[in-house]
Amino acid sequence: IVRPILEAGSGLAAGTDFFLAYSPERIDPGNLEWGFRNTPKVVGGLTAACSDRAVKFYGQIVDTVVPTTGLREAEFAKLLENTYRHVNIALMNEMAVFCHELGIDLWAAITAAETKPFGFQAFRPGPGVGGHCIPIDPNYLSWVARSVGFRLRFVELAQEVSERMPAYVARRVQDALNRSGKAVNGAHIVLAGVTYKPNVRDHRETPARPLALHLIGMGGRVSYIDPMVDGFEVGGRGLERISELSEAIQVADVLVVLQAHDEFINSTILNSARCIFDTSGRLAGPNVELL
Repeated sequence: IVRPILEAGSGLAAGTDFFLAYSPERIDPGNLEWGFRNTPKVVGGLTAACSDRAVKFYGQIVDTVVPTTGLREAEFAKLLENTYRHVNIALMNEMAVFCHELGIDLWAAITAAETKPFGFQAFRPGPGVGGHCIPIDPNYLSWVARSVGFRLRFVELAQEVSERMPAYVARRVQDALNRSGKAVNGAHIVLAGVTYKPNVRDHRETPARPLALHLIGMGGRVSYIDPMVDGFEVGGRGLERISELSEAIQVADVLVVLQAHDEFINSTILNSARCIFDTSGRLAGPNVELL
């Protein structure tokens, strides 16, 4: 996309008259251990000289530069990273549905499995995937694959599983309310954490939106509490925001924990909530039901 624009606008030839290289973003918002400087930086150039210039440039501002063979390989590395995560999260989401039917504590099973020092990397289920990378990048791969007559079946299935999770969580919330003698219709449901991951402000592509739509469609009164988000729209309308966790606990027939913000996880007043449905797997107690 960029090369023809640059060449047409400048009248110069990439790789001959100017250097052209690509380096994918590797930023993990909210990660205090791995930042821009200490996360290895992948680069690929149109030519060897382009790659060398990019390596020298990034070598001044990051600790480790990882050159690869070309532009396409550098770009595909990013797609591969996000697709790998997407597929594995989808696997855990399917396991969450399956284990619930069998009465198996998936969270305990994951904790046990990750003690294996080789051959296993722990991923955990959730209400769906969000952000500007994981729900979107795999679709690029699927589109390109279809354009050449190929289907990436794992990728497409992962997308289907992820898109089903908000509706599944809504049904589980309904079941939790029913067990406490209430119906979704008329119940006050508070969503705790509407961002796409813990301790960040970004709520692009968050699964909280489709979940809220499902619950509203079932007749629930849906509010949210999130210290990171001042305003949150669903279906073109702003959801009622509750600013204090103590108030959320007091008014909620069920508190649905979507993201494990530190403010939620480190609070002891959650013990007084009537009913908590926790999709993060971080809470425990007689009033808590895990995804």
